[in-house]
Amino acid sequence: MEKRYKTPKECLGKLMPVRDTLDIFQGKWKIQIISVLMYYDECSFKLLKESVKGITSKMLSKELKELEVNQLVEREVIDTRPVTIRYRITPYGESSRDIIIALYNWGVEHRKKIIGKK
Repeated sequence: MEKRYKTPKECLGKLMPVRDTLDIFQGKWKIQIISVLMYYDECSFKLLKESVKGITSKMLSKELKELEVNQLVEREVIDTRPVTIRYRITPYGESSRDIIIALYNWGVEHRKKIIGKK
């Protein structure tokens, strides 16, 4: 990304992909959900809920639906009694792995910097 822009319109145009990305990953839950799914490869709603501390069933359901709409997560219904539902990252969702790892690494360093000052 260029460092200087000639007009505000050019700047906004260059930032559009960043805004689109932030729209997809907005909120405190989506990145955590994606991280859990990357860790387990696939998991049930119950395991997701247990792994994402503090999320309600209603919020988890909403976030999963949004991730499905953006083709990052897929939902599989297995015909068992009771019905089993599994969630997994799509191949397209896997393309966000580097973003998640970069956020994790930055977070580790940030915690060291902030906690180290106390």
